Amino acid sequence: MIEVNIDSIRVSLLSQNRIVVLKEENSERFLPIWIGPFEADAITLQLQGMEAPRPLTHDLLRSVIETLGGEVIHIMISSLERNTYFARIVLDVNGDTVEVDSRPSDAIALAVRVQAPIYVAEEVMEQAGMMPEQEMSLTEESGQPEFGDTATEDLGAFQDFVEGLDLDSLLGN
Repeated sequence: MIEVNIDSIRVSLLSQNRIVVLKEENSERFLPIWIGPFEADAITLQLQGMEAPRPLTHDLLRSVIETLGGEVIHIMISSLERNTYFARIVLDVNGDTVEVDSRPSDAIALAVRVQAPIYVAEEVMEQAGMMPEQEMSLTEESGQPEFGDTATEDLGAFQDFVEGLDLDSLLGN
C-alpha cells in the first residue's frame, strides 16, 4: 500500500468532468483519476472547510457509519481494470475489519470528511502512476494518461497560428 495525499482537483476544458490528482507521500509520483463534478465539489468543499447548508451524501455516509459504531480506518484505490479504478472503504465495526466496494471519488470524499488515510495499491501505482517530468495527455475515453508527444502535437496548429500573427497590424502600428 502506498499512502497518497490529494494534490489537486483539476477541471477538464473538454467536459464537465474533473481530475483528482493523488500524490505519493515522500515521492514526486502522482496518480490522476477522472471523477464527476459533484464528487469533485464534495471533496473540494470539505478540503476548503466549507459547509453545505444540508448534509451531502458523503456526510450522510459518515453519519451512518458513526451512528452504527463503525470507524473508517482508511480507503484504498485497489485496482484498475479496463480503464476503471476501483476502491475499498476499510472500516472497523465492533473490532471486525469490514471492506466495502466504492468508487474512488466517493471513497476519497468520505476519507476527507473523517480524516482517514488514502492508499493506492502498489500494482495500481505501477500501472498508472506518473512522474512530473513525464509529458501527459489525459483522455476521458480511456481515463488513462497517454505519454509522449501527443500534448505537443495537439498544440501544433495553435502554435502555428500564434507564430503567424502580425501583432503590429493588430495593435494598429
